[in-house]
Parts: sequence; C-alpha cells; structure tokens
Amino acid sequence: MAEKTKRANVAGAPDVQDAAGRWLTYLAVERQLSPKTGEAYARDLDQFLTFLAGDLNRLPDIPALMALKPRNFRSFLAARRAEDVGSRSLSRTLSALRMFFQFLERRGYGKNDAVRAVQLPKLPHSVPKPLTAPKATALVDSAEIAGPDAPDWVTARDTAVLTLLYGSGLRISEALGLTREDAPVGGRDMLRVTGKGNKARVVPVLSVTREAVERYLRLCPYQMSAADPLFVGQRGKQLSPRIIQLMVARLRGVLGLPETATPHALRHSFATHLLGAGADLRAIQELLGHASLSTTQVYTEVDREHLLRTYEAAHPRA
Repeated sequence: MAEKTKRANVAGAPDVQDAAGRWLTYLAVERQLSPKTGEAYARDLDQFLTFLAGDLNRLPDIPALMALKPRNFRSFLAARRAEDVGSRSLSRTLSALRMFFQFLERRGYGKNDAVRAVQLPKLPHSVPKPLTAPKATALVDSAEIAGPDAPDWVTARDTAVLTLLYGSGLRISEALGLTREDAPVGGRDMLRVTGKGNKARVVPVLSVTREAVERYLRLCPYQMSAADPLFVGQRGKQLSPRIIQLMVARLRGVLGLPETATPHALRHSFATHLLGAGADLRAIQELLGHASLSTTQVYTEVDREHLLRTYEAAHPRA
C-alpha cells in the first residue's frame, strides 16, 4: 500500500514534517497501531522537536537531526523530568524517538545512532497486589461466581479454575492449558504443569481443589478424551481466559473488591499467604515456577509486616 505524504503537524522544517507524516502513516497502516498510540507518538515527537527548536533557534531539519549527539536527547529527557513527567512516559517518548530515527534510516533520510546510546529511564518497581485471605476465599467460594442464570456445570467449572489459581498458584494460562488426563482427581495430591519457557514443575493440590475439579467433571455435559482441554466453554471448545477475566470483573462489583482483584491476583495471594505462614522463599520460587529467586523476592516487600514481626520475635537482641 502506498504511503500518503501528508505532512505531520510537528515543530520541524518541511522535510521533517514530511518524514514525520510518512512515519505516522507507516505506524497506522503497516504496524497497525491504534489511533491513540499514533497520537501519543506524534505528541512525543513534537515535544522533542519543540525542545530542539529552542536549542537551535530554528525549526530542525533532517540534516540537524542527523547531527544530534546523545547529550541532545539526554538534555530533552532531563527537561521533561524537571516538568514532573514520570519514568513510564519518558520511556515511551524515548522509544518513539528510537522508532522515528530507525524509520528515517530505513527510508534513506540518513543514519544517526545517537538516540540508541541513551538508556531508557528505569521504571518504578512493580509490587504485586494480592488479596487478603478472607477476600481471596470470598472470591473463590462466591455463590454468584458464574451469574444467576448460568448452568450448574459452568459455576462448578469457574470455581475449579479459581481454586487452582489460589490453591496451587497457577497462572491462568497454565490452568486453562491442562488436559483431561492432567486433572487432579482420584486422590492425586500433585499436579504437573507447564509454565513459561515450556518449563515443567510439580505443584501440590489441596483436597478442596480436587473436590472442585471432580464436581465440575461430574456436571460437565461434554465427553473428553485424555488429550482434550480440561476446561471448556459452553460450546465444548477450550475455555478462553477472557471468560474468567470477565467473570472476576463482575464479581468485584458483587463482592465489593478492589480493581486489583484479578485472576492473576489469586496467584499473588497464593505466594504472599504462603510466605506469611512461614513458607521458605525458595520453596515458593519452585511452586511459582520462577526462573530467578529475585522474581520471587518481591513478595517479601508485600509481606513486610509479617517479616518484621518474625524478626522481632526471633532475634536474640530484639
């Protein structure tokens, strides 16, 4: 598809406006980015060009862009930081500028690697948001779990899925990726799951989880072979994660839970509640399937209050 050559309304010389227009068209047509994302990238580029125009005392043209040094980009980011712009916005802006300069190079405008020499701003550390034990239990055990008009087998299915997330710490993709032969039934107290990077691990299964899965299988109207998906939708096909996500979103309103109450929050709750009960951090790492202990250590921040109580109770000088 041929590119339109409409100039972008950015603070640059005509050749830069022309290149920016082609870039934004490329993002929309070939990369198929959403209009809102394209608008955000256009603003990022315009802010940079406006800053640059102030430094140059003229609208920057393509030769000026090709002559930029890393310090020009760092000065721009520092100026934006002084305006209380957060790290996530700065990171997106720098990513947009990298994409623009890469586009210029590929389309023959010229090459300048200066922007690639500037590191992305460090993003704030993200701490999981688990539910309290009563709220996690309420979410899993809610009588309204699948809605008042849902068949009993659908209610049983959704209960079994959420019980696996909270009881065994599974990711939703792991739970919905189980097959019929994987089903933790018949007294089985361990479950083998395949997680990220096709890495297999073994997790324990609570008796309440076995009972929930067994009830679902008794009520499910579809016959399954060993290799069929364990959890199916109302048409008998593999259950979509979106169905579980929408169900949990509805339950947030019914139970008055926060927006952070998501299917993945049950996995966070699993880890945090185990830590709070005294479980070893490396054991939790194995149960979650984390490749690095540093990924699991984030839960020590979540459960800091419990760790301080343990420290004060155990340290001989406390």
